[in-house]
Amino acid sequence: MSSPRLLAIVPLCALIGCATVKSRDVGTAPEVVPSSVPESTGEGTQVPASDTTPAVAPEAASASEMVAPVVAEAPRGERAPAVVATVMSEEKARPLVTGVISAALEAVALVTSPATDSAGFWEAYRTPMQLARLIVSRSMQLVGERNLGRVSRGMPNDCSGFVRLAYLSAGIDLVAHGFLAGENAVSAIFRRATQGGRLHQHAPRPGDLVFFRETYDRNRDGRRNDGMTHIGVVEAIGEDGTVTFIHRGSKGVARSRMNLAHPDKHQLSQGGPVVNDFLRPASKGSRAYVTGELFVSYASPEGL
Repeated sequence: MSSPRLLAIVPLCALIGCATVKSRDVGTAPEVVPSSVPESTGEGTQVPASDTTPAVAPEAASASEMVAPVVAEAPRGERAPAVVATVMSEEKARPLVTGVISAALEAVALVTSPATDSAGFWEAYRTPMQLARLIVSRSMQLVGERNLGRVSRGMPNDCSGFVRLAYLSAGIDLVAHGFLAGENAVSAIFRRATQGGRLHQHAPRPGDLVFFRETYDRNRDGRRNDGMTHIGVVEAIGEDGTVTFIHRGSKGVARSRMNLAHPDKHQLSQGGPVVNDFLRPASKGSRAYVTGELFVSYASPEGL
């Protein structure tokens, strides 16, 4: 948008903003109904491509749509999970800019595309809730996709390629800092999150990264000494603490579950609900491992 158009909009917005100086409460978005949750396994980055139709790129969300939280359903037959309560409470407690500044920002948001802006406007304007919505929405759209290279040419068809696509929808390039010698993409992203102070192990929020180690024999020596090997995006958390995350596993982009209150349990009882999906399959001389056993840390997107 040219400078004259912007200058023409701001004075009008200033008059409107000065007339009404109020904070806005964040509303609640309708439930997003994802696909049914499959039980999946992940084997890190060694995944063959297949001939499937690529996911359609999402339409750009409007400024009013981006403030709504993302709510995902639990696996079929289980109680629906709720978005982490802290996200809602933090966002409701966060006063939006009011008066003249608020009106000006809203006016610019209506005519400026996040994808074409390079001055950092959207980075300052987006709240953690808005970042989460963009990341999780893109992650959900990719569920079922088996060939990420068809979604974005040159993107690795593995777990790191999936999280990169999800975060790029929020303007975050997870590998912009580059790689060290011998470093894989998951390790590079983990290093970036560590240096930025974004790692944590408390209750996650939608949009957080989730890191795993030893999900496959990366160096093919038959030992569990492979470090960081897998990564996903948190979609939702259930009332029982079961986290639903989306990742690129051996069967394509899918949902899996993890409950750190029962890290070594696949099911709490025979025939009961799954609390941890299998992530590393059994191999010669080694049993299968579930998500809770291989978990390392979460990382929040703000500041990455």
